Amino acid sequence: MYYETAEKLLEFLKNSPSSFQAVDVMKRRFLTEGFTELKEQERWKLEKGGRYFVTRNRSALIAFSIPEQENRKFHITASHSDSPSLKIKENPEMKVGDAYIKLNVEKYGGMLMAPWFDRPLSVAGHIVVKENGQIQEKLVNLDRDLLMIPSLAIHMNREINEGYQYNPQKDLLPLFGCAEEEGVFWEMIAKEAGVRKEEILGHDLFLYNRVPGTIWGAGKEFLSAGRLDDLQCAFASMEGFLSGKRKNCIAVHCMLDNEEVGSSTKQGAASTFLRDTLLRINCGLGRDYEAYLMTLAGSFMISADNAHAVHPNYGEKADPVNRPVLNGGIVIKYNANQKYCTDAVSGAFFKELCSRAEVPYQTYVNRSDIPGGSTLGNISNTQVAVNTVDIGLPQLAMHSPYETAGVKDTWYLCRALEEFYA
Repeated sequence: MYYETAEKLLEFLKNSPSSFQAVDVMKRRFLTEGFTELKEQERWKLEKGGRYFVTRNRSALIAFSIPEQENRKFHITASHSDSPSLKIKENPEMKVGDAYIKLNVEKYGGMLMAPWFDRPLSVAGHIVVKENGQIQEKLVNLDRDLLMIPSLAIHMNREINEGYQYNPQKDLLPLFGCAEEEGVFWEMIAKEAGVRKEEILGHDLFLYNRVPGTIWGAGKEFLSAGRLDDLQCAFASMEGFLSGKRKNCIAVHCMLDNEEVGSSTKQGAASTFLRDTLLRINCGLGRDYEAYLMTLAGSFMISADNAHAVHPNYGEKADPVNRPVLNGGIVIKYNANQKYCTDAVSGAFFKELCSRAEVPYQTYVNRSDIPGGSTLGNISNTQVAVNTVDIGLPQLAMHSPYETAGVKDTWYLCRALEEFYA
């Protein structure tokens, strides 16, 4: 069961090189499962027993199901679709003398820069075109080894192994081709989208790592791939949501965008996307605003965003006693300053949930002298105030283009969320 789930995760990651493709994969899965797609700009006709999903910006998705019986609680999971990467700038081609063409990019999110060097990369995302007089959005994935960011040889920087401060405008520009390939980039994008180059009006295109995901280790206990943070949790949330019976709650699966850059976009956790959707569900069931507030008071959200495992070479960076390990189970995350919104009540609820699902859990707290990051839960709570626990799956090399996790942990979260939605 662990390996079957891990292989499905790797396939999901392969087909999700950017947040736009991740949403598209989920959208197609929900359609296959009999869900109806709703549009934010149209009226919603909701029915008890109905299954629905809605997207925003094509990079965030919320799916939900309404039970046959009258119900007064939402069960929500929230994850995110984006990962740290390099984003293609406007007018990206840069000629280097008469020798090369490189692409102009900028950092997206808090990334580890060194692992981006010397590995095959490509480009994915979406473009906006004017086709047949209409403005349209199209997904793009140049599914081939296309780019590389070559390192400078040690002979030309003898001190490189003593530490180096990378300049993203100089060091991280990927090599695209020889000088005679000038002008080819947008031709490739247009061909992939089935349009003319002149029809492209806008783009959100990102580099992604082409190294295939793999299962490895002495006992095949580890899994490595790009974008585990946070598509591993997003995948497990979707699987748990679809496997759960969803008869005793209004079940909500939420994958938001732009967590890596603060969530303050129209499709991020700080936006009204989740709030708007829950309100429209409430209205669609014929309830007034007070009924909505009553429903929130009895609801629960699981904010699922990956967690740091104890590093084999840097064990001193972890808290002395809260030390999650790969394959050790789901991680419950705590922070006194509410960077994670787990409290005594929500933590106890999730521990009981894991007990019912018969899966292990661990706890994570930052070292008191090392500040940590924030995640979806506390940001979402500014729009939708519900009891919330912050959890994640343990991983190494977070924010690298090639991250590592445990083979068992994805299944643990699938099983816990199946129980949550039951």
